[in-house]
Amino acid sequence: MFWEEHLDSQPPIVSLRGISKTFAHVVALRRIDLDIHAGEIHAIMGENGAGKSTLVKILSGVHRRSGGHMEVRGDPVDFATPKEAERNGIAIIHQELNLIPTLSVSENIFLGREPLKAGLFIDYAEIERRSAEILTRFGIDIDPRADIENLRVGEQQLVEIARALSLNADVLVLDEPTSALSEAEAQRLASFVRDLARQGVAIVYISHRMSEVFALADKITVLRDGNFIATRRSGEISERDVIRMMVGRDVKKQLAAASVSERPIVLSVRNLGLERPNSRGRIHSVVNDVSFDLHEGEILGIGGLLGSGRTEVLELIFGAAIGKRSGTIERGGIRQAAQSLNPRRSVGNGIAFLTEDRKGTGLLLHADIRSNAVLPSLPWLAPLGWISKAREDTVAGRIISAMRVRCQGPDQGIDELSGGNQQKIVLGKWLETRPRVVLLDEPTRGIDVGAKEEIYDLLKKLAESGVAIVMVSSELPELLSLSNRILVMCEGRATGVIDAQEFSEERVMELATPQGNALTGAAA
Repeated sequence: MFWEEHLDSQPPIVSLRGISKTFAHVVALRRIDLDIHAGEIHAIMGENGAGKSTLVKILSGVHRRSGGHMEVRGDPVDFATPKEAERNGIAIIHQELNLIPTLSVSENIFLGREPLKAGLFIDYAEIERRSAEILTRFGIDIDPRADIENLRVGEQQLVEIARALSLNADVLVLDEPTSALSEAEAQRLASFVRDLARQGVAIVYISHRMSEVFALADKITVLRDGNFIATRRSGEISERDVIRMMVGRDVKKQLAAASVSERPIVLSVRNLGLERPNSRGRIHSVVNDVSFDLHEGEILGIGGLLGSGRTEVLELIFGAAIGKRSGTIERGGIRQAAQSLNPRRSVGNGIAFLTEDRKGTGLLLHADIRSNAVLPSLPWLAPLGWISKAREDTVAGRIISAMRVRCQGPDQGIDELSGGNQQKIVLGKWLETRPRVVLLDEPTRGIDVGAKEEIYDLLKKLAESGVAIVMVSSELPELLSLSNRILVMCEGRATGVIDAQEFSEERVMELATPQGNALTGAAA
């Protein structure tokens, strides 16, 4: 209590008063007040579209405010660019990654701040040395020479975090920093965030993970529909209080799924394997001898740590994995070699795949909602090569309505939507193909608690209708509440399958870690 009172007695390092923001005719923020103190972890919560990301983008110079007043250390400021914010000691880790895929890890970390030789030439050796120090300090096991495009989304997010930390900022804004991280990486980040706060750094923290926010935050500010709702100390309110402020209603608790082992098998995977070069050019095994059966109406969760091979299993099934593939996949009575599969054939065979990288591979960011919504359905919408705009509007409108997408209409740019509404379009466009098997890679990444509830209900209804689902998720409570069974991966191998009656976070983590496997004797 003394420390909290001490923080509040000091002038805020950042003060926002009456901040408003309008995009065209859409009001994103209405007169928001917020104080941020040095040494404080201040969480901002709200549903997708509540204005959280818009607010921090104004703070970090990505957007100019439409109204209001902002001060940093008592001085009025109006940042026109992120560079201006950085010069004032404010750094941001965005929800959507802002890395250059063709550059290396070290080049991305020091992009725009490269040390020079003789004031003329970039000192690449110094960049790699300093990047290696930062990565080691944070415990990130990534080669600074590796190209960003060869890293998984979770690894890219760790690089984004390392870049922000390299700025030595006084105010660090983290927008969904753990959305692509495993539990272990998320805990490591939490420890580092606490250390930064103890050193006097002001932390602005945005996350949809309620337990994460309550474990970290000193204060919680809630926004809803662009409006300020309340600021409270985390110890003075409950998770239910925050959810009620965010969505205006109580959210029901998800119950564990029942067994479906007696139902017909709709997908049979045998001895899946994937080999490809690592960042040093050496061939290594990413997936090794993975086998399982998927039943009609089943939700099979896949758990494991970052880099365990979870995503690659889905890519292998869909025919999108890059590298030397092995094993077989049987669907609809037809068995095919994994090496011969491709996405077009998989879609025709009733398989849909929602990727973890919404921005990179899930959407056409420069197109409108309509174009994105109908993309997988084009073979049916235009069998003779002619596309009917009326049919497109019908499909797009159906998806917008069914998924409850907050938008102005099908003509709106997809890049103007919040991350959660973008994710709804991605999921809706695949469901429009009427799949019998749906592969979901982190389906609720960056999704708020209200939207999660809607997606959970949708997945359960799909399963009840007979659709089979394979779901990768880094959130253990999500896996435990939705899955009929959980297949656990560790270092490319399937280390065990857990039935619903045996579910526990401890059991999943035992199978997901090499140390746990050694202790329990789990076998692939």
